[in-house]
Amino acid sequence: MSLLVVGLSHRSAPVSVLERASLSADAKVKLLHDTLAAEPAAEATVLATCNRIELYADVEKFHAGVAELSTLLAQHSGVALEELTPYLYVHYEDRAVHHLFSVACGLDSMVVGEGQILGQIKDALALGQELHTAGRLINDLFQQALRVGKRAHSETGIDRAGQSLVTFGLEQLAAHQPVGEWAAGKRALVIGAGSMSSLAAATLARVGVAEVVVANRTAERAERLAEILVASGTGVAARAVPMSAVAGELARVDVVVSCTGATGLVLTGDDVTAALTDAGAPAGLSPTPPLPETGGEPPAPSWGLRPQTPAPQMPAGLENGAAPQAAGPGTADGFAAPQAAGPAVADGFAAAGVLGSAFAAAPQAGVDAEVVARLAAAAQAGRRIADAGAVRTITAPAPVEADGCPVGLDAPAEGVGSVGGGRSALAGVDAGSLELHGAWADQGEAAAQRQPRRAARALADGAVPVRLALLDLAMPRDIDGAVHRIPGVRLVDIESLAEASADAPMAADVDAVRAIVAAEVAAFGAAQRAAHITPTVVALRAMAAEVVAMEVARLDGRVPDLDERQRAEVTQTVRRVVDKLLHAPTVRVKQLASEPGGAGYAEALRELFDLDPQTVASVSRADAADPMNDDPGRAS
Repeated sequence: MSLLVVGLSHRSAPVSVLERASLSADAKVKLLHDTLAAEPAAEATVLATCNRIELYADVEKFHAGVAELSTLLAQHSGVALEELTPYLYVHYEDRAVHHLFSVACGLDSMVVGEGQILGQIKDALALGQELHTAGRLINDLFQQALRVGKRAHSETGIDRAGQSLVTFGLEQLAAHQPVGEWAAGKRALVIGAGSMSSLAAATLARVGVAEVVVANRTAERAERLAEILVASGTGVAARAVPMSAVAGELARVDVVVSCTGATGLVLTGDDVTAALTDAGAPAGLSPTPPLPETGGEPPAPSWGLRPQTPAPQMPAGLENGAAPQAAGPGTADGFAAPQAAGPAVADGFAAAGVLGSAFAAAPQAGVDAEVVARLAAAAQAGRRIADAGAVRTITAPAPVEADGCPVGLDAPAEGVGSVGGGRSALAGVDAGSLELHGAWADQGEAAAQRQPRRAARALADGAVPVRLALLDLAMPRDIDGAVHRIPGVRLVDIESLAEASADAPMAADVDAVRAIVAAEVAAFGAAQRAAHITPTVVALRAMAAEVVAMEVARLDGRVPDLDERQRAEVTQTVRRVVDKLLHAPTVRVKQLASEPGGAGYAEALRELFDLDPQTVASVSRADAADPMNDDPGRAS
């Protein structure tokens, strides 16, 4: 049997896919039951957090295990296998152990070094133990992962590099201000009362907010969390409210942190707009009216207008849609370069310089010049032009060529509509190739999608002073992503945290943690391989003891006159001879079996001594049933 991990995380998949693939509590239970019902898996557990979904299983066959586990993940996540496959990574045997130990140490977290993952690993092990899907390998692996994670945090300074998602999220909300200065005196609303929400409430109290309001579907849990905050000694005022009171509280708070298990949105754009309107702040989603065919005014939006912005002036030569007459720096064939900088694009209005560049580049980019002329006319009239995405579409920058999967698993399969080919792409691919595909996916499928979103957020953040700061730590998301378009609102969610953490500096202590992980992986592998041969060694010694007993009985029949002292001495002598003959081979075979590639020594021992396979299997079953080897209390 061998350890196999199939999963996806923020390193391999965009947040939109992670959000759709997230597993509810019931889905986790069904997934584990179905995994054990499938032939390739003997034991399993699932590690599902806000930024990863991983299925760990002990399988007999690699390819059958990959295909089965991938199919089960797709079935229970609700994402089609063909769509999910390009984002999946696969780790096997020692690579799988290395992956989990790295996760436990925070090396694979969105915020490097964060310690919350240890609690999530403990929960994954507890779930497997509760459902009786975690056997010896999963128990040993996850308990050792917890020890490795604790060792990394105690022996290195990884804590200095890492912080919780809550702390990192608050830093992003505070922008360039120290969090303590930004939070001082603010009123905060925490939606949810689970572990992440509790951490958020405690963090807000620690950084100096004046009041924390806790809303939760279960009133008792909200009240308990509020009581803990009041008793924390931070001086924060705290109270609990029902979920039905969230809309009213939203109008009086400055900060909202949401992390619930809801499958739908907890806060919509309309909720936030209504709250800001009630509080007397400018509100309303920026509308996207159709482009004017003539110079007429666009229809008034139904949900509120942004403050009017002075109309940018068009460069000379563009008033009537004409191209520039002379080439400036970086121009070609008399047209301005598409990258030429004009007035800044802000709050949904396109700057004339960018439009001029787009107009000039239109003939080369294959864009209809009439469309560009309409955009220029709308900008000159001071009207809103969709958003910066329209300009980016018109300028048609050349796509960046990205390296594809080294084994071609990102190529469309014949007859399959999406990338990767789904299950058919897995057939016949060896373990090394699948791990190469996993490593390629780990390097940043989502990176290509970061810059446009980050630019859009920057435009929205700079429009008006922030009236309401929203931190969404849920997966799937609790807060409508469109609220960042509301004036006075700043939204930080899992996706924007992933973008920000990609640029975060790595601490020097990360190298020390990696060394710890490497050493622990080697030790765990050696222990597992040694444990694998132990039943064979025990069976060999049992057979030797049986031979000694038979020969002593035979001696009693031939020399019946031996007294008890003589008989005991003869018996002890025979046993010593057998023990000395077996000592060196058994010690040596354990040493050899603990090394990589040593699994064959157990089979050689069984063949050389003609050991009964049923005897070896019975020793394995008895050892696995030992409560000392499967103690749920060891998960702590």
